[in-house]
Amino acid sequence: MAANPATCPCGTGRSLADCCGRWLDGEPAPTAEMLMRSRYSAYVLGLDAYLLATWHATTRPATLDLAMQSPKPHWLGLSVKRHENPTPDTAVVEFVARMRVGGGSAQRMHEVSRFVRDDGRWYYVDGDVT
Repeated sequence: MAANPATCPCGTGRSLADCCGRWLDGEPAPTAEMLMRSRYSAYVLGLDAYLLATWHATTRPATLDLAMQSPKPHWLGLSVKRHENPTPDTAVVEFVARMRVGGGSAQRMHEVSRFVRDDGRWYYVDGDVT
């Protein structure tokens, strides 16, 4: 996957290989923001296994089945609003993801997500969608 020269879906303007590709390939993301960006990229690319692997075990769903979504969302972009680390092993990332579902108009998903670091790896815990 990291060999793909395409622009990374997360919005940095870098190639997938130079951005989220290495996290998607298994290297631990160094920050919660980079994990969140890679998770957005995983949603765009339909990578259920990565999303589940980076979801904290205490809140992780059993399955996601992104391929079964109907209609499938078409992801339009990501904007990170803030990234805070209240402690060295906890973080908050606020973002807005834009998408279109079916032939409908574009929608915005505004979320304040919580992350924890266990054994040197960041994990998504949960979030408040507004």
